[in-house]
Amino acid sequence: MLMPRLIHKLTLLFLFLSLTTATITQQFKEAPQFYNSPDCHSIDQDGIDSDSESDGDKTIFCSEHAVHVAMTLDTAYIRGSMAAILSVLQHTSCPQNIAFHFVASASANTSLLRATISSSFPYLNFRVYTFDDSSVSRLISASIRSALDCPLNYARSYLANIIPLCVRRVVYLDSDLVLVDDIAKLAATPLGEQSVLAAPEYCNANFTSYFTPTFWSNPSLSLTFADRKPCYFNTGVMVIDLDRWREGDYTTKIEEWMELQKRIRIYELGSLPPFMLVFAGDIVPVDHRWNQHGLGGDNFKGLCRDLHPGPASLLHWSGKGKPWARLDANRPCPLDALWAPYDLLQTPFALDC
Repeated sequence: MLMPRLIHKLTLLFLFLSLTTATITQQFKEAPQFYNSPDCHSIDQDGIDSDSESDGDKTIFCSEHAVHVAMTLDTAYIRGSMAAILSVLQHTSCPQNIAFHFVASASANTSLLRATISSSFPYLNFRVYTFDDSSVSRLISASIRSALDCPLNYARSYLANIIPLCVRRVVYLDSDLVLVDDIAKLAATPLGEQSVLAAPEYCNANFTSYFTPTFWSNPSLSLTFADRKPCYFNTGVMVIDLDRWREGDYTTKIEEWMELQKRIRIYELGSLPPFMLVFAGDIVPVDHRWNQHGLGGDNFKGLCRDLHPGPASLLHWSGKGKPWARLDANRPCPLDALWAPYDLLQTPFALDC
């Protein structure tokens, strides 16, 4: 009995050391600096009052004229995050008015993550916040793909508690996407008088498939959608009113569904179903061009997919297949070529000019 346990521990230690070494030696190129167009608002003149560390900090990170972008940050997806950041800056008219709010696990090496971002984007306006994932770990149920069970995937439900109170609206982005349009257009989505979030809806999708027969056969549960016309939406791209989120205590509402899931199996797909249980049918629909999702294939095989019909402002490799992994394996899908120009990874064969 002792030998198999020892072998198991040594294997885990080897994997940990391998991942740590790969993370430390992974290097990224410095991105070009991008400047505001003459028509951009000068945030330096806002004169915002806050408890930030410096005048520059409090100006950009609390300004209503800034576009606030929230993303999670970890070593597993850092390469995707770097590409996403570059795409945001490259395609916006006012890159100096973008404030990035990165959320990392409390157990992550945030100093390394911060240094990696700063090295490639020396002029980026960003902060890194830590997320105590132990609070959500106890609520997570196993899903159809282990990668979906990472506690950091649930950080989007806690943004209103993590990001400073002075930030009233944020655009949340996954790390496996690139923008090919100005994010300011998405950030300016009108939310009306009471809506909490906006996202592209997909009403042709089979909504019932996102929940188990146990859910639909229980009247007290299925009546959740009785007064709504729910549609599937992807939580990888959302515009969120943080003030309204806080007022409605929506984090607690999501947690209540997760607690029920621990007792009764009502869904199979990670952090998405609780969001739909709370918001589906009550969100502001955004044009589909802002989330050409599913480019990573399904959650099982990650097979290649084509773009949805219509224009594209954001390309999203949701699903199992990630473009950087397929490119490294020499088995890229055709659309992975659209992600490659934003890849900042410094390869061993790259020559300095």
